[in-house]
Amino acid sequence: MKIKYDKETDILYIKFNDLTVYESDMEKEGVILDYSVDRQLVGIEVLAASKSSSKPNIVEYELA
Repeated sequence: MKIKYDKETDILYIKFNDLTVYESDMEKEGVILDYSVDRQLVGIEVLAASKSSSKPNIVEYELA
């Protein structure tokens, strides 16, 4: 999994695998889900990420 925050565009992207994005759906305003050709979730894009998080450039990673 890869997580990238672009400060200039204010976009947070969480990439789950290296499959090619075939289709994207905006589930809710500002949240785009990317799918492969066989409908596997490839990534999640959060637009205007700084409005959703006070610190979008800080990531906490937790294993349970």
